[in-house]
Amino acid sequence: MIHPPQRLSFVTLGVNDLQASRAFYIEKFGWQPIDSESEGIIFFQMNGIILALFPANELAADAGVVHNGTGFKRFTLAINCYSEKEVDDIFSTFSVKGVEIVKPPEKAFWGGYSGYARDNDQNLWEFAFNPFIHLDKNGNIAPPA
Repeated sequence: MIHPPQRLSFVTLGVNDLQASRAFYIEKFGWQPIDSESEGIIFFQMNGIILALFPANELAADAGVVHNGTGFKRFTLAINCYSEKEVDDIFSTFSVKGVEIVKPPEKAFWGGYSGYARDNDQNLWEFAFNPFIHLDKNGNIAPPA
């Protein structure tokens, strides 16, 4: 019996307006897309995975599901930071750039520090400092030193 590998390679977000979403991630988050010859999809290199933006209706059609996209999507995307200050600095930048802050950073019940922001397609991004998780110099989750 073969099991799927326990890893992520891509996270693909179905977006309503591909160019508006591209602009959001470039202008608001300050990220740069990968130069690609693929039309109709935008790629961002993350640490170890690719974040892809793809038209929502086409993504639903590719998966063979109904595209209604209403309500809470039942997932969040999270980026761990090196410190509470880094989280605060990110949210300060978001405030200046007009990113919707859903929940300002605060001490979390689990012992860390986090806040939530929303992208232009209502995807929730959590930015957190978790004192129980160690990050290597590239931002990858690493075993304790």
